Amino acid sequence: MDTKSLVQEFLDYLEIERNRSKKTIENYRHYLERFLTMAPAKRPEDITAESVRRFRLLLNRLGEENGKPLSRVTQNYHIIALRNFLKYLAKRDVPSLQAEKLEVGKNPTYTVEFLDAGELDRLLESASGTSLRALRDRAVLEMLFSAGLRVSELTSINRDQLNLKTQEFSVRGKGGKVRVVFISGTAKQAIEDYLRKRNDIDPALFVRIPRNTQQLHSTKGLRLTPRSVQRIVKYYAAKAGLVKDVHPHTLRHSFATDLLVNGADIRSVQAMLGHSSITTTQIYTHVTNQQLREVHQAFHSRRSKKAKD
Repeated sequence: MDTKSLVQEFLDYLEIERNRSKKTIENYRHYLERFLTMAPAKRPEDITAESVRRFRLLLNRLGEENGKPLSRVTQNYHIIALRNFLKYLAKRDVPSLQAEKLEVGKNPTYTVEFLDAGELDRLLESASGTSLRALRDRAVLEMLFSAGLRVSELTSINRDQLNLKTQEFSVRGKGGKVRVVFISGTAKQAIEDYLRKRNDIDPALFVRIPRNTQQLHSTKGLRLTPRSVQRIVKYYAAKAGLVKDVHPHTLRHSFATDLLVNGADIRSVQAMLGHSSITTTQIYTHVTNQQLREVHQAFHSRRSKKAKD
């Protein structure tokens, strides 16, 4: 069987047997198609260590749409997809390159960008007003921080998923995993104010608002896109005068950091974020450890000063 057909079978396998999300399958398709374009292999046995080496070299020289080179993380995603495809071939006893021969490059050190309490207050307060758009935007910001949602999770929520009485709902995250998330009283109030103003029947919790609001009654498919949410966050960050590069994930980082600083155990934070590995959650401990160190130093410096006095 040719490699292209085997790739399709692999994608079907991910969907049916591994229950991977639609987004994951789309990404795998993109990565593997790029490999077959840049390192042609009509048959699986044509995939060699040399062809993979050439592919990695071309990836490193490839530019994104914005003209910047592909990040090391994105390059690694391509190799991970290829390695999993090779594992699938081995499982089916299809001769090809051994997956173990593919090493994933080391990702650069990840820096967590988050907002402190003052910055967060300024951001949320910048989304004020009584128009439908202003109420929606305030609810978006409150939800991102209160529940620590990924932007794709936020935009996928339907109105009937929310239980505002118990202030909780279920969300489907990466890998199709479902978790329960909770919202604060202020987030609940923001959502209630927003929904009270809506008079359309679209099932999506967050919808785009046409310039002619009469179209809300007749237009279908109003669901807000992740790109629109990014623009909303950027707009209010600028309005609040924040100098940091704020994006939706910044609020997720702020959510996790706030929990850890206030005493939450890392396993609970892992569950609330929907991380499959504790290693992913541990990136936040570097931030909280630094804050604890500063508190410790400030406390002991005061004690030392008193002792001298």
